[in-house]
Amino acid sequence: MIVEQIWTANAYRNFNYLIVCPESGEALAVDPLDHQKCLAKARQEGWEITQVLNTHEHGDHTGGNKAVIAATGARLLAHANAKNKIPGIDRGLSAGDVIKVGRGVELEALDTPGHTMSHVCLLAHAGTPALFCGDTLFNAGAGNCHNGGHPNELYHTFATQLAGLPDETLVYPGHDYIANNLAFTLDREPDNARAGELLGEVENQDPNRALVSTLALEKQINTFFRLHSPTVIARLREIFPDLPDEPDPKTVFVKLRELRNNW
Repeated sequence: MIVEQIWTANAYRNFNYLIVCPESGEALAVDPLDHQKCLAKARQEGWEITQVLNTHEHGDHTGGNKAVIAATGARLLAHANAKNKIPGIDRGLSAGDVIKVGRGVELEALDTPGHTMSHVCLLAHAGTPALFCGDTLFNAGAGNCHNGGHPNELYHTFATQLAGLPDETLVYPGHDYIANNLAFTLDREPDNARAGELLGEVENQDPNRALVSTLALEKQINTFFRLHSPTVIARLREIFPDLPDEPDPKTVFVKLRELRNNW
């Protein structure tokens, strides 16, 4: 499997992806907002985009659909419940569905509500596992729930699906927010040495050559995975004094998401 991460250089700091079968050259375009860059890269490499997949319905992920499909004739895939939100879906996806790309690539659809209620992530199992996570999981952060989502559902997605993936899973998010997210981690957990070290490494990184994290690294530096940290809990209690002595992980997650909304 070839993964081409495409930096859009827009105000929203989007990443687009081409997932390519090296045997056939067929490609799946994930959230190809910058259709010009996606199409140009495919032409340059001799790849054929045969499918487009939207992780969710927001315009900064669906905005390139029309142009890519017009240029390639690709089929459009998205969450089955997004049929009234994303025009022209050819295949609605449910949890466990398999997306085949060419002859050698298979991706599993994960139903991952929270950022929106019609959000899918893609999980590649072969070789080193890889997660294409849209706006559910970011490097050192989690998606907001402002436009059609809910933090309770996002917590459930993190706790029951993402946290159980293999530690070596590569993380391919929909945006480059890593520096700001690490700053939030350090605001909540100032004694997190790994987060401080990593911030120094990536705050001036070239997004065209962005760090690709792993789930193991996320568990070290992403405050939304660090729900049992005594420092995280103690600092939450400074803002929410009615927090129980031993708050459950869901309460910690939801309070963190509330703080991140205005941070």
